Amino acid sequence: MSVIRDAGLAQAGRLKIQWVRDHMPLLERIEQRFTEEKPFAGLRITMSIHLEAKTARLALLLAAGGAQVHATGCNPLSTQDDVAAGLDSLGVNVYGWHGATMEEYHSHLVAALSNRPHIVIDDGGDLTQILCDEMPELAENVLGGGEETTTGVMRLKAREKESGLPYPMICVNDAQMKYLFDNRYGTGQSVWDGIMRTTNLIVAGKDVVVAGYGWCGKGCAMRAKGMGARVTVCEVNPVRAVEAAMDGFRVARMEEAAGYGDLFVTLTGCRDVITLRHVEKMKNGAILCNAGHFDVEVAVADMRKAAKAVEPARNNIEAYTFEDGKKVYVLGEGRLVNLACGDGHPAEIMDISFALQALCAEYVAKHSGEMKKAVYEVPGEIDEKVARLKLLTMGAGIDTLTKEQEAYIHSSGH
Repeated sequence: MSVIRDAGLAQAGRLKIQWVRDHMPLLERIEQRFTEEKPFAGLRITMSIHLEAKTARLALLLAAGGAQVHATGCNPLSTQDDVAAGLDSLGVNVYGWHGATMEEYHSHLVAALSNRPHIVIDDGGDLTQILCDEMPELAENVLGGGEETTTGVMRLKAREKESGLPYPMICVNDAQMKYLFDNRYGTGQSVWDGIMRTTNLIVAGKDVVVAGYGWCGKGCAMRAKGMGARVTVCEVNPVRAVEAAMDGFRVARMEEAAGYGDLFVTLTGCRDVITLRHVEKMKNGAILCNAGHFDVEVAVADMRKAAKAVEPARNNIEAYTFEDGKKVYVLGEGRLVNLACGDGHPAEIMDISFALQALCAEYVAKHSGEMKKAVYEVPGEIDEKVARLKLLTMGAGIDTLTKEQEAYIHSSGH
């Protein structure tokens, strides 16, 4: 039985779900096959992904493939109550509501796992953490699953190295069709959508500091530059730092950038990227936000302790006032700004990412008996299949090598 806030919001939620359905043609094509073949017949799938309309569309696709689907969120502020109600009304078990406390959030994860799933689809690693560390008895039926994010993949690989995994997990995040588009274009657009709709301030002319120059950071910096900002990149990886410099961005240590930045975005997957000592150097009116998975990149807890007052400045914006009268603003409580303050990635982007998730779940259902209890890359044929399907829906075509060309590039001669 679902655990949601208000079933009366179902109609509004169904409208959101229908809108993204109309703009996710890859999933529509996959659903046609899944409906006929039922690759998940008799299987239970638990998914913990940001509980909004695109995620609902994935849940309905898996259900069309024969699965009994249990869905919950992966961030207390990204769950949309109308979408949760809409998905529940369409026959999917849903657990979660917007603004859940950490205790409530944890209980929603446990409730979603209480069906003892065969396949798990995780975003950030919270499901895996519960199944491995807290309630391993709930993992007895798990055949395997997929991980959606960079942070979750990092946690998976660390767990595999330290203690091993109880079931195989596919790193969906590391597929080319994921990180090249979701992380770069999806994050690049949705982060600024969340910032702009929340602050109602201009980006042009501002000093924007982007912490982290992975694929998410590249997308965020690219979009800020395109809107007229002066962009500084902070990095710990020297190769990425050189890349950022070659891409035309200023590269500096956070200690330096803190003194002149107007708007800060963290995208590292690590903690304490912006600390209290950095905040102390910031100018009055500086704006801080996070686009990494967890709310530890900006040291919000330390800021709260040090501030003279913490007050709402606007919906999803808190003003931290310090003893010297300086105000620094934090968006979305330091949680994912594109989801806490917006609707997340565009539908067309998540169409690609969730096509990968659906096909990887199907792969697990069919091949789990052959897989070791380890971390796996997305099979190359799935990556290529999604790319070809995307081109098809875009009305684009590509050339094919002739037999002579194939022989030439695979020969040692001329």
